[in-house]
Amino acid sequence: MIERVFIQEQGNGRLLPESRDLLAELLRRGIPAQPFVRKQLDRRQLPLARTTLVAGEIPVVLAALRQIGINPPEPADYPPCLAAFLHRRTWPSTLGEALYAFESGRLPRTFIKPRERMKRFTGFVLDGMEGGSDRVAGVSRATPVWCSEVVGWISEFRVYVIRSKIVDVQPYEGDAGRTLDLGVVERAIAVLAESPDARAAYGIDFGVLEDGR
Repeated sequence: MIERVFIQEQGNGRLLPESRDLLAELLRRGIPAQPFVRKQLDRRQLPLARTTLVAGEIPVVLAALRQIGINPPEPADYPPCLAAFLHRRTWPSTLGEALYAFESGRLPRTFIKPRERMKRFTGFVLDGMEGGSDRVAGVSRATPVWCSEVVGWISEFRVYVIRSKIVDVQPYEGDAGRTLDLGVVERAIAVLAESPDARAAYGIDFGVLEDGR
């Protein structure tokens, strides 16, 4: 049972919208909650236990879990069981391999992003205008990455799931007025629930493509 919650702030008391909603709900339920900044966690100034919850950016949550002796599961960015829902080809590579293939003309315009817990750079599209080397300056070429065919997104949504039930859907990019097909979302959640990648609670992103899918 959660007895206390620490919510990451961005400095000067600023909270992300999700964090503000979480804080308000916790206070409504009478659960003690307080903001913190990253350096407090790094300096081990937070009294963490298995009955406390730390909410914040992924590296912060992972660091908190390690402090209480919990080894997080490996990321499941593209669970194999959901391949049919991606509507694009994805494949694992390394940063060096992707850059070399693109620069040598063997790889077309491609989206790449880190394939590990610690996101060492923000995902971006390798294209003829910008290339990509400047965006990953200082990042090891051995860094594992995901490569993906480029598709046209009209809108993107984050779906929050607890025990295979949708508890919230929030737009975060593009045209928020577009309708997300919840039937497709529910089918994907059901498939994931029966797979080795099943989770008790998670966020999963869906979007609407230019062709309407």
